[in-house]
Amino acid sequence: MNAKQKKDDKAMSADYQQISDSLVKIYSNILRIEESELRKSQFNNLTIQEMHAINAISMYEHKTASQVAKELHLTPGTLTSTIDRLVKKGYVERIRSKDDRRVVRLGLTKKGRVEYRAHAAFHEKLVKQFLQGFNGEEVGVILQALRNLEGFMDEYS
Repeated sequence: MNAKQKKDDKAMSADYQQISDSLVKIYSNILRIEESELRKSQFNNLTIQEMHAINAISMYEHKTASQVAKELHLTPGTLTSTIDRLVKKGYVERIRSKDDRRVVRLGLTKKGRVEYRAHAAFHEKLVKQFLQGFNGEEVGVILQALRNLEGFMDEYS
């Protein structure tokens, strides 16, 4: 290996370390900021896990508990207790299928939809700030990098 290759490898290694450090810091800060904003909001009776469950249930799809548990990487038992609390707090409702009464789907109440929109607005603001100053081609590169990261995460979930 020549001197230029060694220098390039060292620079790439430093870039990898910086990217790794940034990803860890970003993940931690997003959770911290979400928690802080949640505490200051009208939804301060929710936990982060409950807020993410509301987000996974989504606005208009009536998913089953199994679908939501899989999306959140939770056991069905853990999700059931989360859903029980959200029902009690008035954010979620259980909807029995008219065709098969054994099938129960989850839906957001009006209160749940308001929280969903507030959380979506936070994420929209975050993404707009993140992409500020990038052109369409650069956004495409960022999207590909994020897809690569999602693929890596999917392998470990």
